Amino acid sequence: MSGPVFMTAERVTFHPVAEDDLPFLQEIINDPDVREGLAATDPTSMADEREWFESLGEDGVQFLMRVDGERVGTISYRGVSEEWGVAELAYFFHPDHWGNGYATESVERMTEYGFAERRLDKVWARVLAFNDASVRVLEKAGFEHEGTLRDQAFARGRRVDVERYGLLAGDREA
Repeated sequence: MSGPVFMTAERVTFHPVAEDDLPFLQEIINDPDVREGLAATDPTSMADEREWFESLGEDGVQFLMRVDGERVGTISYRGVSEEWGVAELAYFFHPDHWGNGYATESVERMTEYGFAERRLDKVWARVLAFNDASVRVLEKAGFEHEGTLRDQAFARGRRVDVERYGLLAGDREA
């Protein structure tokens, strides 16, 4: 079972990732629809998941997301800069739970947590240009498009742009 509830949103609960969450996370990251949106090209083994699990906390914070006790996805801050007060937001959800608003709710709560409890001043995220659903999540959560990294990634068998989105603490307060 995932760790205890760390924080809640309306329907989503945030839990520290536990070792028994690894099979679920391995399943998601290897799902073709999820992999494509992350431009992940290598299969992830359980050994890879364990190595990742053991590195948690070195570069940010990671949560397992649950709705009514069921695992639905994960969200994290990585590349946290205490000096600059910025962090990159990353998330992905099991395709069975897409379209339910869980990602938007999680992103909104995670940014609230970052600004109020971690003293971040900016949260940013990147998304592959073809991932319209993730763009909608970020825009609904108040993120603004900051720029395009042209041909930054390789996905769907071709070079694709990466869009960068950001949200400032002051924007959230306004």
